[in-house]
Amino acid sequence: MVSPLPDLSAAPAAPAPRPPAALADAQGRAISYLRVSLTDHCNFRCTYCSPADEEEAPEALLSRGELARLFRLFAALGVRRVRLTGGEPTLRRDVVEIVSDAAATPGIEDVALTTNGHRLAALAAPLAAAGLGSLNVSLDTLDPARLHGVSGAGARLERILAGIDAAAGRFRSVKLNTVVMRGVNEGELADLVRWAWARGALPRFIEQMPFSGGEVVPLAEVRARLEAAGFALRPDPFRGWGPARHLRARDRDGREGLVGLIGAMTDNFCDTCNRARIAADGGFQACLGGQDRVPLRALLRGGAEDAALEAAVRGALARKAPHHQMDAAGGRLVLLPMRGIGG
Repeated sequence: MVSPLPDLSAAPAAPAPRPPAALADAQGRAISYLRVSLTDHCNFRCTYCSPADEEEAPEALLSRGELARLFRLFAALGVRRVRLTGGEPTLRRDVVEIVSDAAATPGIEDVALTTNGHRLAALAAPLAAAGLGSLNVSLDTLDPARLHGVSGAGARLERILAGIDAAAGRFRSVKLNTVVMRGVNEGELADLVRWAWARGALPRFIEQMPFSGGEVVPLAEVRARLEAAGFALRPDPFRGWGPARHLRARDRDGREGLVGLIGAMTDNFCDTCNRARIAADGGFQACLGGQDRVPLRALLRGGAEDAALEAAVRGALARKAPHHQMDAAGGRLVLLPMRGIGG
């Protein structure tokens, strides 16, 4: 039997579509880490967070469905980690479902959450079951009265500590974030390190940013205070997703672990920035210390296709400055409230 000749008149198969290029900013820095503020509502009033006078109405916040769409879009553009922030993200009734949506998004390798710890004792187990991989808890002091002075009367230290204990061992990492404040908590650094290590957590000390007029305690002083308290320190090559630099620390009793340092003001980390942000009102912000924002909420609710959302995001990243402008805060630059941006 003679084999039939191939039909040369048939149109050639269309080439497979190319995946979109990964996100990068104007300096060529790859953007693989997206921080998403679920709400600007918070039950604490921390002095360094510059709380807004008014909070967004619930309908102004991105819905679960809108967030899920953005997770898929950014994952397709190279984002590999999503951090859920606030305000206080655990005040969202659907926070566990949002974590589950993010964790189920193809391409997302890690879902993280930053919390004040107030609701963590009840939520640690369901968050872990939903796929949360990493957890950051704010812990500025181990003194209940001092906590009230920093975070307001609604802050209960015993609830925060119970939440951290409930989280121990459930996540790939638990980090305790301390904003170091002059005249407030700089004398507690050694105690905070030991308390964190006892629970398998990584203590991290953060320079106060110029949102509230507080005096910056430079990282060099943080190191000096730890050394004066008996810690031997040396640099450690460990790098996580974010901006922290790490020290290997050993105390007089032989206990050893990591300490993280984040110095936005005296140890600028802009050159290695891999982050972008979506604020509680749906504004895409390429830089924490900038004011250029793209209204993703309006685009989503106006029926924009993914291509239009991508173009808007790429445009904002193309305008991103080489360095943040937080050193100009309090002068000619007025920064947006930290509670709405999500840090």
